[in-house]
Amino acid sequence: MNMEFTDFYDILRENLNSYRGDYDRIVDYAPDLFRLLADLLQSRDIEREDRLMICAAMGYLVAPNDIIPEEIFGPHGYIDDVYLCSVVVDRLAGRMGYRFLEEYWSGDEDLESVVGECISRASEILGDKRTSVLEYTGLR
Repeated sequence: MNMEFTDFYDILRENLNSYRGDYDRIVDYAPDLFRLLADLLQSRDIEREDRLMICAAMGYLVAPNDIIPEEIFGPHGYIDDVYLCSVVVDRLAGRMGYRFLEEYWSGDEDLESVVGECISRASEILGDKRTSVLEYTGLR
């Protein structure tokens, strides 16, 4: 019996594709940020400490009871996930540069601009919850 599996990127894309709302601009980046982090794990240039940070962000994306659960809040529940992924990418860029990260980026827009927008907008929305997101993953 042949079974067809869908990877998490496709599931995210499908879940968020039809969402139109106040936060659709940043929430729509979730699948591409996930793919970037997953693809970076394939690089031999990523050090152990950075791999742990990437895995923390990816684990947060799939955690059912994170700070803003998708099950309760729907697409709005991805705002904290996008924030965390963007913070991790920004930290990685601080070590390796955006030029290196762009090699793994499949999004249509400039990665540095996307990350800046996501951190800025999500920070406005999350307020004090940003600290809880970072503490949840051990990144603060």
